[in-house]
Amino acid sequence: MDRSSIAIVGVGAMGGALFSGLLEAGWEQADLTLIESHPPRAEELAETSGCRTVLTPAEGIEGQEIVVLAVKPQDIHPALAQLSEVMTADQVLVALVAGVPISVYERALGEVPIIRAMPNTPALVGEGVTVCAPGSTAESGHMALARAVLEAVGLVEEVEESLMDAVTAVSGSGPAYAYALAEAMIAEGVKQGLEPEVALRLVARTIKGAGTMMETSPDSPTVLRERVASPGGTTAAALEVMGRDGFWELVRQAVEAATERSKELGKIAAQP
Repeated sequence: MDRSSIAIVGVGAMGGALFSGLLEAGWEQADLTLIESHPPRAEELAETSGCRTVLTPAEGIEGQEIVVLAVKPQDIHPALAQLSEVMTADQVLVALVAGVPISVYERALGEVPIIRAMPNTPALVGEGVTVCAPGSTAESGHMALARAVLEAVGLVEEVEESLMDAVTAVSGSGPAYAYALAEAMIAEGVKQGLEPEVALRLVARTIKGAGTMMETSPDSPTVLRERVASPGGTTAAALEVMGRDGFWELVRQAVEAATERSKELGKIAAQP
């Protein structure tokens, strides 16, 4: 298939993960321009990536079909000031900046089609999930371009922007919840006599396998859980403790808190 020309503005962890995923998905180095404002990092990328690497959008945006913005939230306004001088309405901006609403981009860039996207850190190993929301001038063709790019690092879903705070709380922050569960399971496994390395492997593969089953099974997580928990068995004993000590309610409150904090951060980011 034809590959779009892409400029990645900000090649840190997430921008770098996307860059690597695009190469694995079939993009050529000639298709990609890397824009990195920190000279040492830019020099490193120029030496190791095989891609054209520049320091500013003014040097690298012209002629690119898609511009991926992957800077830190606190750097959003300086970055948009630079992009506003060079981007045109026949390009597409895919924004990977956590918490920044589409209105901020549209205020700065006018008619440029905006796709707001929320990836998560498993994108670093090609197992991410990225959720997208289109701006007011983004059409289906723009979304298709964005999906083709973002699918290089995992699953892509589309929602309305009003749901992006919930997305941030569920999938954006979600890996940390899984790691917290893993930490607790590993610690108790070690206390019960397992070697730490063995406990880590058991827990990591268990979480990965459970996720794969949820993706591939026609049954709900509730049904899958019930199949593991035989009455009177070991799993039932564990789940009884979880229920008694408020595990489900605690997770619900955690996701709610993350959603509310995402809304707060969005309001802060929207301020000029």
